[in-house]
Amino acid sequence: MIKKLYLRSSVRAASNGDTIENTAKTLKKIPSGNDIRYHLNKINDFEDLERQINQALKSRLPKGIKNGYLKLAIDLNLIPYYGKPSYNELPYIYRSQAKSGTCSFYAYATLYVLMKGKRVTLAIRGVRWIDTSVAIITYLLAELDALHIQVKQLYLDRGFFNVPVIRWLQALDIPLLMPAIKTGKQGGIKQFLKGRKSYKTTYTMTRNGNKNDSVTFELWIVCKYKKGKRHQKGVEYFAYVVHKVKTNLSSIHQDYRKRFGIESSYRLKNICRIRTTNKKPVLRLLFVGISFILVNIWVNLLWLKISRKRKGRRLIYR
Repeated sequence: MIKKLYLRSSVRAASNGDTIENTAKTLKKIPSGNDIRYHLNKINDFEDLERQINQALKSRLPKGIKNGYLKLAIDLNLIPYYGKPSYNELPYIYRSQAKSGTCSFYAYATLYVLMKGKRVTLAIRGVRWIDTSVAIITYLLAELDALHIQVKQLYLDRGFFNVPVIRWLQALDIPLLMPAIKTGKQGGIKQFLKGRKSYKTTYTMTRNGNKNDSVTFELWIVCKYKKGKRHQKGVEYFAYVVHKVKTNLSSIHQDYRKRFGIESSYRLKNICRIRTTNKKPVLRLLFVGISFILVNIWVNLLWLKISRKRKGRRLIYR
């Protein structure tokens, strides 16, 4: 009964984007804010909590996800961290480019389904500072085994553009689509950004200039005319790393835009995330996990209860 009260208060705080303290004042017959925080602070096992959250994410999924052959996306969601990390916090602090006045973040990698009407999060990884990009992807893809899901196509953010990731996914023979980072004044990816027609080529990328540590991949260059968009004219170039993707050159840019559905999941998550100043990594993971679970439940309810069957795809009343 006591656990249910703590769960009730946490879910209520999350669904309203509120704090534990204010929620405790609003609801009747539940423990005080201090009492709730006292018991929440007893949660210390980061790995066990992560495992339980991933089990919960898989427990409420629309039909057609399990045993599916799906398009999936992986991305990092960064939550700003301010101040000097303590000894216990430091292993979970992720360093990245400055954003919102800081270069330090709590980072959460998520695995997301790109299917209309069934856009749910299948797994989450609380990023540790020792995690490599390959380790993050491997952990998330391993979560598919319990659902017997096969990867039809994997969409990655440009943050995963590096030699080990591309080489690893090629070895796994996973269809891959990812933007290439246009670095360097001469050579590199930028040497291909020319002309007025889209085209395909191959490129060999090395790590730290070591020719023995390299990977060769298909590079598709897409030319788009701005046509006065944002008061600009001329040609805009997009470069993509491609591996066994079943699409053509003319539609690959529009195909990759489907990945931005994962950004929508982050916005929804932020609406129903418990507000807190507590810096404890395991509690931060708990609050983020609850918010993703609530979004999954909402997507499932829309599919089951607030929709209508019709020829073709189901009509969902949003």
